[in-house]
Amino acid sequence: MSKLDELIAELCPNGVEYVKLKEICEFKRGDSITKKDLIDGDIPVIAGGQKPAYYCNISNRTGETIVISSSGAAGYVSYWDKPIFVSDAFTIKPKSEDVLNIKYLFYYLKNVQIQIYSFKKGGGVPHVYSKDVGTLIIPLPPLPVQQEIVRILDNFTELTAELTAELTARKKQYEYYRDKLLTFGDEVQRSTLEKLFNIRNGYTPYKANAEYWENGTIPWFRMEDIRENGRILSDALQRVSIKAAKGFPFAANSVIVSTSATIGEHALITREFLANQRFTVLTVKKEYEKSLNIKYFYYYCFILDEWCKDNVTVGHFASIDMGKFKRFKIPLPPLKEQERIVAILDRFDALCNDLTSGLPAEIEARKKQYEYYRDKLLTFKEVKA
Repeated sequence: MSKLDELIAELCPNGVEYVKLKEICEFKRGDSITKKDLIDGDIPVIAGGQKPAYYCNISNRTGETIVISSSGAAGYVSYWDKPIFVSDAFTIKPKSEDVLNIKYLFYYLKNVQIQIYSFKKGGGVPHVYSKDVGTLIIPLPPLPVQQEIVRILDNFTELTAELTAELTARKKQYEYYRDKLLTFGDEVQRSTLEKLFNIRNGYTPYKANAEYWENGTIPWFRMEDIRENGRILSDALQRVSIKAAKGFPFAANSVIVSTSATIGEHALITREFLANQRFTVLTVKKEYEKSLNIKYFYYYCFILDEWCKDNVTVGHFASIDMGKFKRFKIPLPPLKEQERIVAILDRFDALCNDLTSGLPAEIEARKKQYEYYRDKLLTFKEVKA
């Protein structure tokens, strides 16, 4: 029997009381902030997002604090143990920490995060209000039981944080070796993009033509696909019909590079596809298929991405000077050397980014395990009156 089981058997064998949050907690709205308070500050300002909106030089909350965003990512619950400034949000804390442990309260609120999101209301920018959160009913076991639950869940959190820190270090190492492997001297031949690739613009099929958008079989890639599914893609979140491709989809094993709007992102597409107008599509010309490994070029595009970010033409719409883009040169070492570089970087990439192996897979497994035990640990039999 675990320590938690022993505590429950001793202190609440017949169940625990369930109470409304507003009966045992205090709610307090955030404050507005002025420009003079934003100078040279290192105090996080918590507003409508999941991360600090910016930083200031004053705080309005200290110690352990639970914050719930009012708008933006309305309903998002966060925990802080350092001074912060709460703006477009509200805080919640126990009226008595002899009755309710604040970290236990945080873990319980995270466990019902989806329910808190459901409290959003209002047109335009939906808000979550403290009066609605106050109606939530929470199990209130004896304080020693709460503390033991916090200890267990803290251990899960710390382990995930350690793995995440290791992953961050590995990613930096990966980026260092990637740049080093892709840096060559004058002895290596270089060729321009326009010499090596057929370069075409992506486009959005005519929205009013239903035939283009019904029963789609051709993936149509947008920036959302990269954000959600990574940089090596075999399918898109949205598909269009072959008619939308006018019979000529882009070839498989082409690379897309964002050259307008959100600039400096790329992906390797492994099947025939379309992409929207934010992307420039690069397909290796037949005469270079045996001298250029497309995966090598995919990795070199991380350097191309940075060049794009440094060469933005700012007008009505941020974009890249396509003349300069086409003249961008990439080094072409012998094919065997390209393959060697790809093999090394593939191993790094799997370790840092593959959700089926390496550190990301382990972190994902730990998160699922944590969520499972959090739900299990925070579920109690209700005591009969």
